[in-house]
Amino acid sequence: MIQAKSLTVARPLFVATILAGSFLLFLVQPMVARMALPRLGGAPNVWNSAMLVYQALLLAGYAYAHRLSRMPVAHQAKLHLLLLAVGAVMLPITLYRLPPPAPGWEVLWVPLLFLLTIGPVFFIVSSQAPLMQRWFTGHPDAGEPWALYAASNLGSFAGLIAYPLLAEPLLSLDQQSLVWAIGYGLLIVLVALSARARWNVAVQSPVPQTSVQLAERIGSGRTFQWLALSAVPSGLMLSTTTHLTTDIFAMPLLWVIPLGLYLLSFVIAFADNRGPGRAVTVAAPPLMLFAGGLAMVSNHSGGIGPVFASIALLFVVAVALHVRLYDLRPHPAQLTRFYLVMSAGGALGGAFTAILAPAVFDWVWEHPLLVMAAALLMPLPELFKWRRLPGLDPAMARLTAWLLLALAVLLALSLYAAVADTAAGIHQAFLTAMLCGIGLLLLHSRMMFVAVLVLLMLAQGGVRTIEKSMEDRRQRSYFGVHTVLDSPSRQLRMLVHGTTLHGQQSTEPGRRLEPLTYYGPNSGAAILMAQVPELFGPSARVGILGLGAGTLACLRTPGQDWTFFEIDPVVVELSRNRTFTFLEECAPEADIVLGDARLEIGKYPKGAFDVLVADAFSSDSVPLHLITDEAMAVYLRALSDDGVLLVHISNRYLQLEPILSALARKHGLSARMRTNTPQDQDYLSPSDFVALSRNPESLKALAEARPDAPWKELGPPAPRVWTDNHASILPYINWKKLLGGL
Repeated sequence: MIQAKSLTVARPLFVATILAGSFLLFLVQPMVARMALPRLGGAPNVWNSAMLVYQALLLAGYAYAHRLSRMPVAHQAKLHLLLLAVGAVMLPITLYRLPPPAPGWEVLWVPLLFLLTIGPVFFIVSSQAPLMQRWFTGHPDAGEPWALYAASNLGSFAGLIAYPLLAEPLLSLDQQSLVWAIGYGLLIVLVALSARARWNVAVQSPVPQTSVQLAERIGSGRTFQWLALSAVPSGLMLSTTTHLTTDIFAMPLLWVIPLGLYLLSFVIAFADNRGPGRAVTVAAPPLMLFAGGLAMVSNHSGGIGPVFASIALLFVVAVALHVRLYDLRPHPAQLTRFYLVMSAGGALGGAFTAILAPAVFDWVWEHPLLVMAAALLMPLPELFKWRRLPGLDPAMARLTAWLLLALAVLLALSLYAAVADTAAGIHQAFLTAMLCGIGLLLLHSRMMFVAVLVLLMLAQGGVRTIEKSMEDRRQRSYFGVHTVLDSPSRQLRMLVHGTTLHGQQSTEPGRRLEPLTYYGPNSGAAILMAQVPELFGPSARVGILGLGAGTLACLRTPGQDWTFFEIDPVVVELSRNRTFTFLEECAPEADIVLGDARLEIGKYPKGAFDVLVADAFSSDSVPLHLITDEAMAVYLRALSDDGVLLVHISNRYLQLEPILSALARKHGLSARMRTNTPQDQDYLSPSDFVALSRNPESLKALAEARPDAPWKELGPPAPRVWTDNHASILPYINWKKLLGGL
């Protein structure tokens, strides 16, 4: 029989096992989400739905580890290794073939898809970190296991970063899945070796009964603190992700940044060296005031500066809350219970952000609410101890605090007026700094600190955001927040999605049906539509991918058969309820097909359209599945032999011309690009349209029709064609523009 003294601590082995499992766990998250994009329309909320499933599975895995930890290690190992072997049957990972959802049910359908695709494997791998830590503590000389939790999150962070930087650019999805399966096999070997190192620990070296007896009693209040301190950073991570993927674009590089920083916060907060965590905690209140004060702004300029501010806020707040969570940790005997409550908090925060908030709120109200909740929970180290000045009477200190708060109200009123005045930049910055300074002076009172934070939020855009909600000018769906803005001075009504202008209509009677924004008379869309009767006759069949405000409808010639494909029911409703009247007045008999355009066009017979206009790429949240090799095959099948595909690629941050050039070369298509920079940019926007056709004569006629508006040859093609199986957006980011808003 093995004696206790013959057991080795085997710390490197347990660290390697935990690192490997966590690396695989968080490498598979963006991989499966990337697999799902061609079926989900590229919606930014896809990642939040994925994260909700992952958090629920993590909770189930931690519950399993908590229950399993009551058995002897030998019994635990047999059952755990058996389940790992069963999970291997599902490898390599492939997307489950679930029928498409009915419109409006995406919020439930997407989690179900992820659950069926990755659920069993993710569940069993998610349990290995707490389980390995529990096995590790069985050795009498092992010491406390909390640093191993930091190692677990370090492995998770490495997995996330590896996906956009290495896996996605270098490997196809099939290759990624195969590599992950090999890593899963390695994990089984490491778990088996870890089990061997503790095989008889429950018999020969059990956790001493005195240790369990000495473990403090965990009351409901402390459990609730664990839950809240876990839920708020989790929810804030997802709300920050929504901001990123809506205001920039839906790609794994941006998905993983908030989650990666969230995991890194655990590494710092749970490390043996307490210095870095304490330092970040001290920096949290100033950043909470400066960056958190912008949490209610809903009219972003689209610059990258506010994005970086929100990311920095997430990281610092997560570290501060997790440091407090670490300070409230229990005795190691309660380790699995502690992790179980933590994972329950994470799932609770995820459910609030991914399911409840989109159904209840008309805007991303969950973000400022979570920022306020973080301010109520985070440690507030008093930076300026002015109340302890020699000779200062406590009553006078209280009166001074109230006077400071009253001054903050007056400054907030001035800041509100300054924000409305675009010429008051320096004055606005001064008032903001003053308010932040008062907030730091009131750190001794949590409620006063939070009050100053709320004043900053309201003054810097919160009041206007509330007004927009009260005016019912905003609607939210699974696919984002749509805001209708009226500008009486310019006589314009605008449709804004995130930071992207999706269309505008003049409210001036004589110009009501004039195509504006990207569709002016010299745009590629206007030139093509003017030539459609010449190219395809008076009964041409036209398909439009993306409705927007419906502006394209007013480029229609009577007698043509038009069909719009739109994935978001809110966008359709805005045209049907006469918020925008382009569709009703210019193409009242047009069909509207609700659903993903690629899937719906695939249902049409061969040669069903003479013209297809892909108008879905002007948003910064680009649906990649609409510009892959497989998507092009769908379009070409639906087009007549001489038909024209027009792709709108105006985009702030992505260079899509090389991708279309590569697709044209692959499919033997003629291609031309029309770049238009209008003089009147108050009403018209610069635009890029690419026309593709099997018949060069179609594009030749298009170019000859307007010599004053030339079409140019496409630039060099991308090295490889994007496919559903392999597409990386990283090489085509316009970094100069992306970083220009700093």
